[in-house]
Amino acid sequence: MDYIRLMPYYVYILASKENGTLYIGITNNLTRRVYEHRNDLIEGFTKKYGVHRLVYYETHEDVRVAIAREKQMKKWYRAWKIRLIEESNPEWRDLYYELI
Repeated sequence: MDYIRLMPYYVYILASKENGTLYIGITNNLTRRVYEHRNDLIEGFTKKYGVHRLVYYETHEDVRVAIAREKQMKKWYRAWKIRLIEESNPEWRDLYYELI
C-alpha cells in the first residue's frame, strides 16, 4: 500500500476578503499551510496581495486526485470559484478558526 499517496491532502481557496483576490493551493497539512499564509511566512502571491482568509477546502486521500483537482480549479472562471465558495460558505467565514 502506498501510504504517502493515501494520506489526506487538501485543496483550498484563500481570499483577501469577500469577493476579493483568490488563491488556490494544495497541502497535506492545512492548518500549518494556512498559518504560513496568514503570517506571511511564504514569499509570493498571498503575501503580496494579502490573501489570508481560508474560505473553502476539500479533502482527498490520493495526492494524484488532489493535484488534478487543484489544476482543474485553477483553470475555472472566477464566477465558478465564487459559486463553489458560496455553496458551502455563503458568508465567506474564515474557516481557519474552525480548524484550530
